[in-house]
Amino acid sequence: MHRPRSAARGVTLTAVLGLATAVAGVPALAGEHGEETAAQVRWGECPDDVPAAPTPLDCATVPVPLDHDDPDGEHIDITISRLASENPDRRRGVLLLNPGGPGGTGLTQPQLLVSQGIPANVLDSYDLIGMDTRGVGHSAPVSCGFTDDDQYHGAIPPYAVDDAAVAEQARIAESVAEKCAANDDEGRLRHLTTANKARDLDRIRAALGEDKASFLGYSYGTALGAAYASMFPERSDRIVLDSNIGDTHLDHDGMRRYGSGMEETFPDFAAWAAARHDSYGLGRTPEEVRATYLTLAERLDETPVGEVDGHLFRLSTFATLYHEQSYGQAAQTWQSLLSRTEAGPEDDRPAPTGTPAPHDNSWSVFLAVTCNDVEWPEDLRTYRRAVAEDRVEYPLFGAATANVMPCAYWREPAGPPVEINDDGPTNVLVVQNQRDPVTPLRGGELLNEEFGERSRLLSVDGSGHGVYVLGGNPCALNVTTRFLVDGTMPERDLTCEAPAAG
Repeated sequence: MHRPRSAARGVTLTAVLGLATAVAGVPALAGEHGEETAAQVRWGECPDDVPAAPTPLDCATVPVPLDHDDPDGEHIDITISRLASENPDRRRGVLLLNPGGPGGTGLTQPQLLVSQGIPANVLDSYDLIGMDTRGVGHSAPVSCGFTDDDQYHGAIPPYAVDDAAVAEQARIAESVAEKCAANDDEGRLRHLTTANKARDLDRIRAALGEDKASFLGYSYGTALGAAYASMFPERSDRIVLDSNIGDTHLDHDGMRRYGSGMEETFPDFAAWAAARHDSYGLGRTPEEVRATYLTLAERLDETPVGEVDGHLFRLSTFATLYHEQSYGQAAQTWQSLLSRTEAGPEDDRPAPTGTPAPHDNSWSVFLAVTCNDVEWPEDLRTYRRAVAEDRVEYPLFGAATANVMPCAYWREPAGPPVEINDDGPTNVLVVQNQRDPVTPLRGGELLNEEFGERSRLLSVDGSGHGVYVLGGNPCALNVTTRFLVDGTMPERDLTCEAPAAG
């Protein structure tokens, strides 16, 4: 009884929902215009939840205005980390990092990249700068007050089997928006925007004493990096945008691309499972594996097994496609669920206690940034129509990602979204797997088109979410490393083929 539940939940939480003693002596820096004042960061110990080994980091805080339009008003502290270059002769600057989200903590990202084998010449060339962006973790964290008894379970809405399910999700989405507003005691949620995060990046650059900053961002980090390169083109150095959402913000169209991303990426899992049919029994061909998925999802809609219903099954399968390493666990979960034909006992579901949800902070930041960046449709008919269309166009997952978000009931956006600026140096490398469930290839193509001559698209014949260092394509690793270390930008858009098996 417990195995299918824990396996599906484990895949979901780790892949989808994901995300100080140091002081800074930075009085006040100029905003987007005007002369900057001299500033210095004091490095010290990191917060207790940043491991001290095997890769020790320094940490500090940088004060930034809560409202960049009021630079003399309230300030908040942004906590940053540093893995310093140990080769002064080769050091060329700082590489600002963002892991995605919005809402993901980034203080330990330098350690993650080291553990995944980021090349030593990149470590020589840059101080790697991780950070919790505003609202996240150790940087003036915000909370909508989510608890374990809320009917909200992450960024992606539940799969809507019919119009009634859309209406039910609209009720939940509206209550979530109201909950966030009611818990915003300090009035900080409205100031969580991609534009403000980009302004914070420039404050950090200046506080570090750098004329320019390079940037490596994944997933939502591509929106932040694109905004920074657009708002501060002459202060941006070498910008790598990996696994792209398609703009400087996520809107309803961007969420709907998740449905197409799953359709494009699922065949890789289906082929993997079909080759292992004798072990898992999910289908002898990719087509049979797809049919198993659809049959199992519909069965779980009607009769959940424990806490695994059709929504959680679809969501966990979507999360599986982030990394091939998850395929085996997913196949095991499917096999366990297929062997069960009856519902689990009601008391198998843990009773809610009203305790804070472990992902409260990351969910809160995701909603604030996503809903503040751009206006979302408010008419429920728009969502009903989109769900109906995508249930047919993208039957694996489209009726989830087209569904109603709390953004439909959010306050008006704090300002217009950042527009891509194609007037600037050719310094943006757009890196993109051709099959990515959450940020499909089209997102990279859109961003590359908007940047025009400022960017090149490096598309990779690969599957999953995350390419540079996190993926296994040697061509993509080499091209991106050459760009970061030597500044070598491909002369034209480039495709990296899948490595030969062996």
